[in-house]
Amino acid sequence: MRELKALVRRNVRLYFKDKGMFFTSLITPLILLVLYSTFLSNVFEETFRGALASAGGMVTDRLIGGCVGGQLISSLLAVSCVTVSFCSNLLMVQDKVSGAICDLTISPVKPSALAMGYYFATLISSLLVCLAATGLCLAYVAAKGWFLSPGEVCLIFLDVVLLVMFGTALSSIIGFFLSTQGQISAVGTIISAGYGFICGAYMPISQFSAGLQRVISFLPGTYGTSLLRNHALAGVFREMGRQGFPGEVVEAIGDAVDCNLYFLGTKVGEPAMYAVLAGTVAVLIAVYVGMNRLGGPRRR
Repeated sequence: MRELKALVRRNVRLYFKDKGMFFTSLITPLILLVLYSTFLSNVFEETFRGALASAGGMVTDRLIGGCVGGQLISSLLAVSCVTVSFCSNLLMVQDKVSGAICDLTISPVKPSALAMGYYFATLISSLLVCLAATGLCLAYVAAKGWFLSPGEVCLIFLDVVLLVMFGTALSSIIGFFLSTQGQISAVGTIISAGYGFICGAYMPISQFSAGLQRVISFLPGTYGTSLLRNHALAGVFREMGRQGFPGEVVEAIGDAVDCNLYFLGTKVGEPAMYAVLAGTVAVLIAVYVGMNRLGGPRRR
């Protein structure tokens, strides 16, 4: 345990000492927030306004703002929690490039402790960035239209923690096979560009073809996005009910924005989504530790 604490402390200090890694991780959610609020907010607003107006209810700007804010921040956080983890996990590859990994492996440190040292350090660094981004997102929602309860805010933070754990485990496994900064940068670019589509952050999964929806329903990141959607829009849906919108309309909107996910035709509840995400994190961590025990750097 002492060795693990020392490794985590060392990795976190090196992360914050390297201004390039820190600011790259920090600027990612800020850029996404600016881009989403600038280019996508109007699209979301027109979509929600059209859907609610067709139901015949009273559509207020505050209600539309709450819809847009919830959709926007859930998309942003779903992507940032994973992409920031890849940015924060550059230290693992940098140690291979600089040769520092050789110094670590000749010390009496178990491969599993070395692996978890990188994991927990990346988790801490990524959480600091993503929790700060969550605070900014909630401030944006407050400016647009606040309908969230304290419990829903806590659940949003819980979703962020779970998604960062997932992103850190995924980036650790992929980073295990990389040995240059160019490789991890290329992988990070691919993840940043593609992950948002396959998890339903850039475009709702409900708009994909039936075959692609079936494939995406097997991906754990999809359920993390849906959890954020449910908790960010729960207050808005509650307000719709108070204003007299039919339950069928609210349910249809939930289907359209991926609050309701279906696995092989069966609706997936929130407890099942949490189970899928938490189980995936546990499996990925076990695989990562096993890879380091069996195929990690040899002691010299």
